[in-house]
Amino acid sequence: MSVRRYITVFFLFLMLFGWLMDPAIAQAEPEPQSIKLYEWEMQWETSPRMWEDIASTREGWEKVDSRKSIPKLPEGVKSAWIRIRLPELDLNYTTLYFKKLYANAVEIWGDDGRRLFHDERNYFYDVYHILLPLDPNCRTVYIHMTASIDRIGIQLPVVMGEYQQVQAEYAKEGILEIVLGSAMILIALIMLLCAIFLRGIELPSWLSLTLVIFSLGVISITYSKFTYMFFDNFGHISVMLFDLAMMLLFPCLTYFFMRFLGNGPYKIIWKFFIFQVVFSGVWLLLFLYFFIIIEEPAHPLYTLFSFEVFSVYMIIQFTLLIMFSISRAIRKNKDAILFAVGFSLFSIMTVAEVIWYIFVSRDYELYLWKWGLLSFVICLILILGRKIAENHRRVISYAKELELFNGKLQQSEKMEILSELAASVAHEVRNPLQVTRGFLQLLGGKSGTKEQKYLNLALTELDRASEIITDFLTFAKPELDEIQVLDVADELRHIEGILMPMATMHGGAIELDANPDLRIQGNSSKFKQAFINMIKNSIEAFTQKGLIRIEAYERGSQVIIRIEDNGIGMDEEELKRLGEPYFSNKTKGTGLGLMVTFRIIEVMQGKLHVASEKGVGTVITISFPAIPK
Repeated sequence: MSVRRYITVFFLFLMLFGWLMDPAIAQAEPEPQSIKLYEWEMQWETSPRMWEDIASTREGWEKVDSRKSIPKLPEGVKSAWIRIRLPELDLNYTTLYFKKLYANAVEIWGDDGRRLFHDERNYFYDVYHILLPLDPNCRTVYIHMTASIDRIGIQLPVVMGEYQQVQAEYAKEGILEIVLGSAMILIALIMLLCAIFLRGIELPSWLSLTLVIFSLGVISITYSKFTYMFFDNFGHISVMLFDLAMMLLFPCLTYFFMRFLGNGPYKIIWKFFIFQVVFSGVWLLLFLYFFIIIEEPAHPLYTLFSFEVFSVYMIIQFTLLIMFSISRAIRKNKDAILFAVGFSLFSIMTVAEVIWYIFVSRDYELYLWKWGLLSFVICLILILGRKIAENHRRVISYAKELELFNGKLQQSEKMEILSELAASVAHEVRNPLQVTRGFLQLLGGKSGTKEQKYLNLALTELDRASEIITDFLTFAKPELDEIQVLDVADELRHIEGILMPMATMHGGAIELDANPDLRIQGNSSKFKQAFINMIKNSIEAFTQKGLIRIEAYERGSQVIIRIEDNGIGMDEEELKRLGEPYFSNKTKGTGLGLMVTFRIIEVMQGKLHVASEKGVGTVITISFPAIPK
């Protein structure tokens, strides 16, 4: 073992020894004590009373059990006193933790007459979470509570224990909502920056999703216990931000829905969106009046509008969007499936909790909605991501089409130049060739046998040159001299008869299967010229036991002619160059034959497609507009 390893082991041993000798571990102190108080006494206050009167009162106290619902407020009563008798515990720093206390104003007194806690809220949030250090000698606590709505009391058991232990539990309350909300706001800000700098994104959808995520983040933070426990001085602002976020969330959510899944039957989603905009406008006016002008956010009219009316409005929206997204999801729309899954989780949890809160228990604390919220936001981001990916795919597809179009445009310009050049050259060269041919024929009549052989070769080459010039002229001016109705089956049978001997000489065969009554418009001689060129190429591509299958049939409004051979085939590079001037696989070929073929089919309003595989064969598919019968 090397010296370095000895040193490493030695230091690890020292660290382990130091950890084992830690006083906190060595002493093995017992876990600090803490208990839960489930019962206390309560007395309704019909007229204002001081602590001294309450402390000396022996009668009128009712026992309350936190495992049951909190007592209902009697008619005309808005305040109450609670008396909690504390057990004796061996604690260094006695602390009470009230997990949920309903009131808008709270005063807590010790049995020595000292006021231990006082707070009064002028905004609509009546849930207190109080951590209260006590004197070790305190044995009774008196709590005075005043309510502005129809609930008052302590719902959950009161925890009594050591300060550090209870504080650790207190500090964790609501932290998840803060983290979740902060993450959403950060995501929304990043998306907003992306909207500024990125180009080519679908801006309305992007911004609406940004606002949805931002408002959900604000709602998560302003609904959290953590906000009102540690930032109670800003509680009024938190309530304002919560209401403003709710006003913004639901119209933006509907707009985002419309952008991806449409307006719905009879434009019902669009009409509901207009209603939402009006509803949010009315809500904003009430908000400004009650929060800013008269400063009464807990006014009954505003409470009715922002609670009961809004809850019904929210249930209607959730139901409407779920139904429509499910109907679209059934049609296998992937965006609708994602939206339906995420929104269903969010809305079912939220609506169920809202219904339970309104109709069953006003003491219920909504908490399931945040998990539905998280799943919904993830689905919304996935939907937008799919949309951006689809747009990117389309851009790439359009770029390829544009490249293909530019290639065709360049090819067309090149062909036009070649056509003009070919027409002038062919016209100027044809006449001298004809004169030369005539003189050679005259010489042939006066020459001997030996000279006659060479003169015949010269005439053959002149004929080949004449054919090339004819191809040039056809390529340059492929107009159809006489347009007539062609019977495709008859034309193909005629071509088969012409080329069958050539196919037999090359060790192959031609099979023709043409449906009757296939009629197109065109020129018979040009039609034959084009198809003879293609079939001759197939014959010349034979290897052994060659076979050419020619099929003709009608599909829709098109007449389809399919030529398939089992020749040597072509690779991808050869296919790309097919039809280019002077490109040919044959040693003596000029490439003009296929150029002429393409031009003839183009003039006859046809389309040609070639598919080939090296060593397998080639399939040529030509389509022409059919003449109605």
